[in-house]
Amino acid sequence: MASVILGILLVLAPLPLSTEAQTHSNLTLGSSLTANDQNSSWLSPSGEFAFRFRRMGTGAHLLAIWFEKIEDKTIVWSANGDNLAPEGSKVQLIANGGLVLTDPRERGLWSSGLNSTGLAYAAMLDTGNFILPSESHVKLWDSFSRPTDMILPTQQLDLGAKLNARYSEMNYSAGRFHFMLGDNGNLAFYATPDPSDASDTYWSSNAVGSGFQLIFSQSGQVYLTARNGTVLKLLTSGIVPTNGFYQRAILEYDGVFMQYIHPKTANSSSGWPMGWSTVSTPVPPNICTSIIQEIGSGACGFNSYCTLGDDLRSRCQCPPGYTPLDSMNEMNGCIQDFVPQSCNRSRPETDQFVMREMLKTDWLMSDYEHSTARTEDWCREACLADCFCAAAIFGNGICWKKKNPLSNGRMGPWEKQKALIKVRIHDTTSKCTKND
Repeated sequence: MASVILGILLVLAPLPLSTEAQTHSNLTLGSSLTANDQNSSWLSPSGEFAFRFRRMGTGAHLLAIWFEKIEDKTIVWSANGDNLAPEGSKVQLIANGGLVLTDPRERGLWSSGLNSTGLAYAAMLDTGNFILPSESHVKLWDSFSRPTDMILPTQQLDLGAKLNARYSEMNYSAGRFHFMLGDNGNLAFYATPDPSDASDTYWSSNAVGSGFQLIFSQSGQVYLTARNGTVLKLLTSGIVPTNGFYQRAILEYDGVFMQYIHPKTANSSSGWPMGWSTVSTPVPPNICTSIIQEIGSGACGFNSYCTLGDDLRSRCQCPPGYTPLDSMNEMNGCIQDFVPQSCNRSRPETDQFVMREMLKTDWLMSDYEHSTARTEDWCREACLADCFCAAAIFGNGICWKKKNPLSNGRMGPWEKQKALIKVRIHDTTSKCTKND
């Protein structure tokens, strides 16, 4: 067994940079790219990866690395997702900072933060890694060591490394989900940028004290190893076709870790479509049930609920009487589309509301009262008569009253309860506002 592990490690071991240096075109100090409609690229030798600016909207540019030879130019790494560069901005390779991104007024927007001296050149490699080496070919900085939301074959993450999911499908600023290979060796997924409670962790490798490195092998497997190379945890499974395919693994904006492949050329005999296809079960396999936050909204935003699509990705939806807070991002939760019930005892408004039924649905937190040995009709009436009650959950003779904002909502065959949502009978414009 030890010899097998050693053999695997030898195959996976990265080539010395001196060997890599013979396979790429070096970028000299002073080289630069400008954010405009005619901006050029720094390409890898094969032309499969490009380092350049991507227009993200009117006058806004993202400095990024992407797959150059596929139609959608999928981004694999970005520098300034939280601070997009205006038209005319420039990234330059300089001796005392490495890569430095400035706006047209020469104000700093982003930097590789290279403090050491001896930078000799830069190169975009065919692995998708952008490197800043010294004259002796020692890596002073590289994009693989500072990932954003994605990893590529041959990439290895060391203790302390972190992947941040983006905010949404087309917004590359940091979102709420991330995973981290902690200094204690445990790989864990978190539902908030700053975890403060054990319930913020929604997946764990359970490798405290033994985990050492997360590896994306050339054979298409992503796994956590111990210091001696023993595989502790497989994140992806199944046989992955590698010859003639691009590969990537990403922490998606909805918190699931997915692995994809894409044919390099159109080949009808391969049976694979010309696009990205999933090749492994998501991690975690059910994001809706994996996240139960004591402080926080759950897999989806407040006042919404999570369902699983056929692709095992989450779908965040609003209950009856609620509308999305942000029409551009379903993950941001929902708001009431009506004026809430008055708590004025002289005008109880109980006849102005009705309870809408949702089968196999629950909001696991935000309850403030529960009663046992009750009927469903009793549960309905109790919520209608209580101005603080936004919804009730009924199951097995137990009635839970819920207050706004509703949290940890989910719908699916795994749920046995029934949700009863209080909504105003007549449409009334809400005083709440939402972002369009």
